[in-house]
Amino acid sequence: MSENAVTGWDVLDSAHRALRSAALAMAPDDGERPTPCEQWTVTQVLQHAAGDQLAWAAAITGGPGPADNPFTPSGQLAGTPLAVVDEALHTAAAAWATVGVYADDVPSPLPQGPLPASLAAGACALDAAIHAWDIAVATGQPSPLTPALAESLHAAATQIVEPLRGFAYASPLGPQPGDDDIAALLHYLGRRPDWTG
Repeated sequence: MSENAVTGWDVLDSAHRALRSAALAMAPDDGERPTPCEQWTVTQVLQHAAGDQLAWAAAITGGPGPADNPFTPSGQLAGTPLAVVDEALHTAAAAWATVGVYADDVPSPLPQGPLPASLAAGACALDAAIHAWDIAVATGQPSPLTPALAESLHAAATQIVEPLRGFAYASPLGPQPGDDDIAALLHYLGRRPDWTG
């Protein structure tokens, strides 16, 4: 995937850029660092994020999904972090480019099944962007989330996250006074905006 590969969906393109940026900035010794995803290292989060993008692509196209279960990442990459992410994002971009804006039954890998196109794109973007944030904060990078992206993702999150709590998302943390759009999203997804390893 080149930096200019696009899906045709603004929120998803922004999320993909965030994930690619986080992978690109990883140092060689970052893979074993802890992350906000308890029990998973940076490498495992990256594997999970790439695998989820492949799972979305497979759901949309009927093609092959990820070789490994995204929810049991091995921590062993078959290439550099950037190469692993780029392969997944290229596959995802090609799949999403086939999805019509007004489609109301886009296949998804989620328990909810098919979703309206805009919600499906938001759900896929949510996964990429929040794990980009996980990788970034775990490796000392600036947050890749912008207020506009966080606002869009929060709208999708409120529609798809609840059935996924416990295995894909943690319990929500209560909103705090002064939360901006980014902090509100992170709290909703069970993450502390001030997390440090």
